[in-house]
Amino acid sequence: MKSIKTLPKIKRPREKLIKYGPNKLSNSELLAIILSTGTKNKNAIQLANYILKQIGSKNLPNVSVYDLQKIKGLGTAKATKIVSAFELSKRLLKGKKSTLSLTPKQVYKELKDIKSLKKEHFIVFYLNAQNQEITRELISIGTVNLSVVHPREVFEGAIKNLATQIIVAHNHPSATQKPSSEDIKVTQQLVEAGKIIGITVLDHVIVTKNAYYSFKLNNLI
Repeated sequence: MKSIKTLPKIKRPREKLIKYGPNKLSNSELLAIILSTGTKNKNAIQLANYILKQIGSKNLPNVSVYDLQKIKGLGTAKATKIVSAFELSKRLLKGKKSTLSLTPKQVYKELKDIKSLKKEHFIVFYLNAQNQEITRELISIGTVNLSVVHPREVFEGAIKNLATQIIVAHNHPSATQKPSSEDIKVTQQLVEAGKIIGITVLDHVIVTKNAYYSFKLNNLI
């Protein structure tokens, strides 16, 4: 068994969470942090992996202490930690929507800082499988009427951030909200590239000082 302490810091769950945030950790790494320690034959990550295989990720939030104690290496202390963590999460999230998808109007509000800029700025919202925003990035700054962007730049960030879906957006300094032929072409390229690598382009939103245009709402995606 290889102790977690012997691993490079970048691979240790706690250090990884502190540096990159919890969304960058795998299920087993998050569970390993809850467990704190492993057993004689398994470190915390290996034990977490074993638990997930035995119980299943989908079943873990509702598992009982009794069922967890059936797993070799799990005593009362670790079993109650797991059950308590999921019970607290369920209580805190009770009544909240599980899907926090960004609507075109919300994207418009989120991008108030680029609405009046004199050059086109191309932004990508990276989302997880639950449509929750992981992060957003400025991909490129173009000219007065042209935003230069390549699918490689867009999906490089999606892969790095473990996103499963994206929303792209850019501003029109001209105040014309309708897409140009170049906008349509770029969007089609992104949609097709996304299909190949398994990342869905949910929408392309064009923002101006006083309005916005959604490719999805206008059936262009």
